[in-house]
Amino acid sequence: MEQLNGYDLSRNWFDWCFENPEKIKPVHTAMYFFIIEHCNRLGWKQKFGLPTTMVKEAIGISSYNTYINTLNDLVDFGFVKMIEKSKNQYSSNIIALSNFNKATDKALDKALIKHSIKQSESTDSIDKQVNNKQVNNKQTPKKILFSESEFIDKAKFRDALPEWSIEKLRYYYEAVLTWSNEGNKKPNWIATVKSWERKDVAEGKIKFNTLKTELPKNWWNMDLTPDQWKLVPKEKVQEKENQDIRRKMGI
Repeated sequence: MEQLNGYDLSRNWFDWCFENPEKIKPVHTAMYFFIIEHCNRLGWKQKFGLPTTMVKEAIGISSYNTYINTLNDLVDFGFVKMIEKSKNQYSSNIIALSNFNKATDKALDKALIKHSIKQSESTDSIDKQVNNKQVNNKQTPKKILFSESEFIDKAKFRDALPEWSIEKLRYYYEAVLTWSNEGNKKPNWIATVKSWERKDVAEGKIKFNTLKTELPKNWWNMDLTPDQWKLVPKEKVQEKENQDIRRKMGI
């Protein structure tokens, strides 16, 4: 398969849009370019997950119907392949980008050339850079990706947030997959996730069940919270209480 790159995908998209203006809306371009950016940050994976909530927030839409209709249009246009549909609006679709060109006679190229000629004829003078060397004295900051951190391991991400429900862990894990930080200092990803969650709670954006849906792996040998006690099977409650007494006595 030919290596994907943003330049070719962008050029092919606008060539096709120029020839099919009656089919496109701004939201199509917004979503398609976010998908390209998401794929780029994942290292141009051939197949990848597309978290619904993350896409809606990134391109400024709130309606799930608008989201799914736009994504289906991109699939129908041939720019996105649907590998596996999500089971509901809270899970990810598995997609792939199509690297092809559907434009026929490059009408956009011809229009831009024609426009460029007209503009040059109406311009008396223009200041150009003397040489073709790019002037850039700023050093590009290094990007540190969440996907390169230890918390890309779901088990470590879960263990770092033991008080969170499975529902909340799944949502924020999918949301941070494309996060990056610029600079030389290693970011505290868990503190960042907690900060984002507190902001969401304060603004009333998202509500989760506070009760975890499963006990920790080592629950038999640890002190449980009141919520965790509710998850202990009834037939194990007395035995667990006796175990705690023995553990605290060092027996």
